[in-house]
Amino acid sequence: MFLRSHLRPGGRQLAGARLATALTLATVTLAAVAARAEEVVLRVGDQKGGNRSLLEIAGYAKDLPYRIAWSEFPAAAPILEALNAGALDVGYTGDLSFLTVVAAGAPIKAIGGTKSDPRTQAILVRADSPIRSAADLRGKRLAGTRGGWGQFLISATLEKAGIAPSEVTFAPLNPVDAKVALMAGSVDAWAVWEPYVAFATLKDKARPIADGAGLTPTITFIVASDSAIATKRAALQDFLSRLNRARLWSLDHLDAYARNTAALTKMPEDVLRAAYTAQRTSPIALDDGVVAEVQEASDRATRYGILSKTLDVGRAVDRSFAAAASN
Repeated sequence: MFLRSHLRPGGRQLAGARLATALTLATVTLAAVAARAEEVVLRVGDQKGGNRSLLEIAGYAKDLPYRIAWSEFPAAAPILEALNAGALDVGYTGDLSFLTVVAAGAPIKAIGGTKSDPRTQAILVRADSPIRSAADLRGKRLAGTRGGWGQFLISATLEKAGIAPSEVTFAPLNPVDAKVALMAGSVDAWAVWEPYVAFATLKDKARPIADGAGLTPTITFIVASDSAIATKRAALQDFLSRLNRARLWSLDHLDAYARNTAALTKMPEDVLRAAYTAQRTSPIALDDGVVAEVQEASDRATRYGILSKTLDVGRAVDRSFAAAASN
């Protein structure tokens, strides 16, 4: 006696088909899990109204071959701290801030950057100030960021004018406090950058009496960790290329760019439009000319006591990403 099969005619074929389907689904599921496990995640540091909004409004945040995990910071300094700690893969910062952390031994490199008109870093005075030029700064109280471009621009301007640092009083103030001090008359001049320059000149009628032309590179670096450069090169290259194309887009759409940033940051739209128009921020390749210009500024910063030691800027730059600047 034997057990009768419970399968109807053709049942074995149907069961086999179901088994094959199940195996196929399982294979697809496992492949999807594996793909997710291998997905590249680029951890990007940003500021409000920064690169994320630029990529999005320019249309270059779509169809990424990797995933971006954005983190927003209030300023560049904590972005650099996070890069140094290994919590980020890439971010951006001004050239002097970058050199400061490089001097401290941070495992990071500049992989790209943008350059703005150096005249958009300026020393401002009140509309009613008797100061008309850098030569009039002797004996005055000057405000700026300590260890940043404020202190650098003051030092470089005084040097150019033949005024010794001991002949002025330096007031180390952040931009918000420095503006209040200037308008209140507790400092005589204020060294700062955009969009603070545009805001002070448009809204407070401040006057520039000196600027960074011939003194400051006015470069913002795209900075990546050594670890990300070693393990996420393709994603970094693509990200940099998209940023460069978005930056070029912004030059032809300044009104839309200013309007979008104003909505995010609550800065006046006319201030941002004036700042963007003056800056004309454009992507650059990290070539010999850029390295030499930043090296000169770095040597100045060391002489002024802003940097702790002399740096070899070329060793802080990874030029293998240079092709991305022309994409």
